[in-house]
Amino acid sequence: MWFPILVVSYFLLMNSLNGTKSTDPVGTETLDHIGEAEAFNKWMYSAISPFLKGNILEIGSGIGNISAFLLNDKKNVTLSDLRQEYCNHLSKRFIDNKSLAGVRELDLGKEDFDNKYSELLNKFDTVFALNVIEHIENDSLAIRNCKKLLKDNGTILILVPSFPWLFCRFDEELGHFRRYNRKSVYKLLNDNGFKVNMVFYFNVVGVLGWFFFGKLLNNKQIKQGQMKLYNNFVSLFILIDKILFHKFGLSLIITASK
Repeated sequence: MWFPILVVSYFLLMNSLNGTKSTDPVGTETLDHIGEAEAFNKWMYSAISPFLKGNILEIGSGIGNISAFLLNDKKNVTLSDLRQEYCNHLSKRFIDNKSLAGVRELDLGKEDFDNKYSELLNKFDTVFALNVIEHIENDSLAIRNCKKLLKDNGTILILVPSFPWLFCRFDEELGHFRRYNRKSVYKLLNDNGFKVNMVFYFNVVGVLGWFFFGKLLNNKQIKQGQMKLYNNFVSLFILIDKILFHKFGLSLIITASK
């Protein structure tokens, strides 16, 4: 019973994918299930919310599972996604929310970023991206483009999959180019002009499921029925992360200053 519960935890982190007749069916199905995992979404939001200040831009908002928490907290936030179908969904979902500053199509991998998004440059106090950077082949370009969006002394927050040795079919199906470790993520931020403030792991229990189902069984995707079961054990997962002082986990959360 435990392994299905454990691995679903990472699928819930795929907050940058989503749609109707989607261009990304694996990501869409995953995100459709995420909305059912209220406890997990709260856990993720509680992990990042202390760092979200001022005028905020969320990159890779997907269908808005984390966005909803920011807006309910009345944070001033602009939502974005590289897929127009998801931008349309976000606009409809949050049309009446007064904290929503706007919804934008935005692609961090654009070479002509400055020209395409000139009105967004140097605009935000905080830019955050959950499970986005690993989907971009040139991750260094993505981080440089994030920097252009920030005001001086602004903060970037990213969540990325950890441990390159865990890379498997799950990653391939979700469109990941890589997984990270502390050293590689420090280098990525430092080489692009950021000062790293904090790095910590998230979701230690999920490592077991990712390894078992992804590496050993070479599975493609988790079934929907396991989602509700997973959600019942989130409080235990939170406790384990705290006991281990966030020294190990399926994802890395990084904050850095411009």
